[in-house]
Amino acid sequence: MRASRFLRVALILTLLLSMAQAAEKSDAPLRAFLDQWVKAFTAKDTKAVMALYAPDVLAYDIVPPLAYVGKDAYGKDYQEFFADFDGPVGMEIRDLHTGMSGDLGYILAFEHLTGTSKSSGKVDVWLRITTIVRKIDGRWLDIHDHASVPADFATGKAALDLKP
Repeated sequence: MRASRFLRVALILTLLLSMAQAAEKSDAPLRAFLDQWVKAFTAKDTKAVMALYAPDVLAYDIVPPLAYVGKDAYGKDYQEFFADFDGPVGMEIRDLHTGMSGDLGYILAFEHLTGTSKSSGKVDVWLRITTIVRKIDGRWLDIHDHASVPADFATGKAALDLKP
């Protein structure tokens, strides 16, 4: 009796461990994609960043316009952003959530952006991000970005001092 209980517990633990390992592996391509993006972003390498985007990417950034349509338009946004930073740009990812189904995946997280902007001084802000990726010709490419900050409707201004 004890042996069969022990065997059942051992089987359940083995099953749970294998499920946990499978879950870790299942989002590995998304984590690798995000790691590449962070590396290119902190290097301020527009070309490397844009290599991760689909040609017809649709992006909603925290700066105007309401939408960037296509890689060329979004690449210009990145170029201008990086040019505005004096010195390094820091990026920390927190509260990461990912999921995949077939050739689609999503990345949800908080991004902590730090550095010194030539136009506005010290930058230390947390953003909310949503990224949708699609496997195209064997590569995961970003087809949609959405970055945002909460708004204070009473003042009509962005709430840039919030932290997770």
